[in-house]
Amino acid sequence: MPAAALKSKPSPTQSTAKRPVLLDLPYVPVRKRPLPPGRPRQWYVTHNRRLKAMRLAIALLDSGVYMPNQARNETIRDTAEMIGVHPPSDTTCHMVRAFMRYAR
Repeated sequence: MPAAALKSKPSPTQSTAKRPVLLDLPYVPVRKRPLPPGRPRQWYVTHNRRLKAMRLAIALLDSGVYMPNQARNETIRDTAEMIGVHPPSDTTCHMVRAFMRYAR
């Protein structure tokens, strides 16, 4: 019997979807925890910017924007409005695209 005929069903961890599943709301916020005290102010600013960029990148991926060149500043800001986040700065928009680029 050829090896190709012995191929079994995909394991439960493998995706068997033929097309992406559309979600009603691509983002549900997680419960916030307090940040560690005693760090310099710039650490908190950077940390919060990274969290916001990750939330936006996840929301964009869930809504079907998979490539960084599809995520223009306007698209990112529209997504921020949709999920209830303050409009991101140009720096945060750049960080969102970087997260999408390096996640591959």
